[in-house]
Amino acid sequence: MHLVDLWLTRSLSMCLLLQSFVLMILCFHSASMCPKGCLCSRSGGLNVSCSNANLKEIPRDLPPETVLLYLDSNQITSIPNEIFKDLHQLRVLNLSKNGIEFIDEHAFKGVAETLQTLDLSDNRIQSVHKNAFNNLKARARIANNPWHCDCTLQQVLRSMASNHETANNVICKTSVLDEHAGRPFLNAANDADLCNLPKKTTDYAMLVTMFGWFTMVISYVVYYVRQNQEDARRHLEYLKSLPSRQKKPDEADDISTVV
Repeated sequence: MHLVDLWLTRSLSMCLLLQSFVLMILCFHSASMCPKGCLCSRSGGLNVSCSNANLKEIPRDLPPETVLLYLDSNQITSIPNEIFKDLHQLRVLNLSKNGIEFIDEHAFKGVAETLQTLDLSDNRIQSVHKNAFNNLKARARIANNPWHCDCTLQQVLRSMASNHETANNVICKTSVLDEHAGRPFLNAANDADLCNLPKKTTDYAMLVTMFGWFTMVISYVVYYVRQNQEDARRHLEYLKSLPSRQKKPDEADDISTVV
């Protein structure tokens, strides 16, 4: 019995030691995978904080198990295609307060379905590809960007979840319609369907062109009729101006003799 207790005690000690060793390896592994200039911690998943790290681009060595990723307050200017494609557990992505101007069409491929929060506020984004936010389920924050309000932006916002709230916070820095500049996008979209403007412009152009051709045809017909009338008048005046033919004396005698 004493030997059994001793064996159990040693077995329990070995289990605890082995567990501690495994945890230490995992922690060391996570720490070693943390991108340079970032801090990694575990709280309900792996949290990677790269805030204020003077980053000029998004790190490409982000741990695949990242759940929360903070890249705010850096100098990032673009979001390349599929940069987050291996972060299948990513739920929160903060890219606010950067200098982002360009977002590739497939920038969020691989995380669009899992993201719950996407913060792109306080950047320099003017426009995005119409498919940039396809299948994005996250609540997006895109305020405080110099947006150009046009058909593409209208299509983008319509495809996003919670687009009403998102659109309400978008202010048009510029717009295809000058009167919408400086106004919330939601108001601009309610005033006019920005995707129909090119069609209307084309219709107006065709109408103006047709009216121009019609005017030319009418003008030509009027000119032609007036020209013919003028020619006819001149011809009539010419005929009137001709001297009338007078009868010769011998012709008159011949006529009298015959009678």
